Amino acid sequence: VQQVFRQLFYMINAVALNNLLLRKDVCSWSTGMQLRFNISQLEEWLRGKKLQQSGAAQTLEPLIQAAQLLQLKKKSSEDAEAICSLCTALTTQQIVKILNLYTPVNEFEERVTVAFIRDIQTHLQERNDPPQLLLDFKHTFPVVFPFNPSSITMDSIHLPASLNLDFLHKV
Repeated sequence: VQQVFRQLFYMINAVALNNLLLRKDVCSWSTGMQLRFNISQLEEWLRGKKLQQSGAAQTLEPLIQAAQLLQLKKKSSEDAEAICSLCTALTTQQIVKILNLYTPVNEFEERVTVAFIRDIQTHLQERNDPPQLLLDFKHTFPVVFPFNPSSITMDSIHLPASLNLDFLHKV
């Protein structure tokens, strides 16, 4: 059950983040607020179902950081440093793309300046990120089946002849 929800939450993360990276109309402060609220509801649900150890919440980390990025101030060099230290689960390309797509929804917000984006790129140039913008939503985590040893010993097993397993021999 834990592995299923980890995979499901990864897919939610990948599809939501990819939509955020591809759609200018959703890159705003209010979307960041809505995303963070929805993610907190998912995390609360995991806690309620006692699935917090499944790793499902950790798969949402890039989406959480993208939501926080949409909500942070984006003006000074200190803001750039804060963004760089906060957004460790996002690649440089993803951070820059979100900042380029950021669209103010009211008169109190301002567009992200080109100088600020260059400042971010300067801070992040030492990172060795893969040149990946979108997440692979078809990625699957390996399934792990726990080993439960049987109390039945191999020499006590009788194989019926009707199974045609002549290649198996008792030693």
